[in-house]
Amino acid sequence: MTRSVPPRAIVDGNPATIVGYVETESVGRNPTGLAVSAARGVEPTQVRGVTLHRLPVIPDLRGNLTVGEFAKDIPFVPERYFMVFGVPNREVRGEHAHHECHQFLICVRGSCTVVADDGERRVEVLLDAPEKGLYLPPMTWGIQYKYTSDAVLLVFASHYYDAADYIRDYAQYLELVAARN
Repeated sequence: MTRSVPPRAIVDGNPATIVGYVETESVGRNPTGLAVSAARGVEPTQVRGVTLHRLPVIPDLRGNLTVGEFAKDIPFVPERYFMVFGVPNREVRGEHAHHECHQFLICVRGSCTVVADDGERRVEVLLDAPEKGLYLPPMTWGIQYKYTSDAVLLVFASHYYDAADYIRDYAQYLELVAARN
């Protein structure tokens, strides 16, 4: 790695690759895969406000369909979206929090792993199916890593892009969290 190791990251190999984060609980993993279901579900995590959403899958011989309705399935009204793709496996995206912006992440192809951190607790969520979405409220430190070569991460955001909304320094983020508490 030709740059500093991010806070709480575990690295391995030469060149160094982030392989995990300390004191992070995994949630939402199902080794047998998600059951195809028309049922919606929301699974809370131990990180304040972060929830894993299971969107319905409608199976069809012509191809399956998953659907999300903004008013029902996403806990905010999106103002923009962006997609992250073509990420080399050893690269890390995110590594920031937002003051005001809410985000909802869906890996529509391939997979990636998301670490959500509220300054006290961390969870790691594998997004590996288009029917799994992860809600990150404001003031949640988010990291995405372990991208597969074919991964496409779709992110809905509650606000238009505003550089001033980003908190990019983890130490500063922890100070802000402590001040709010």
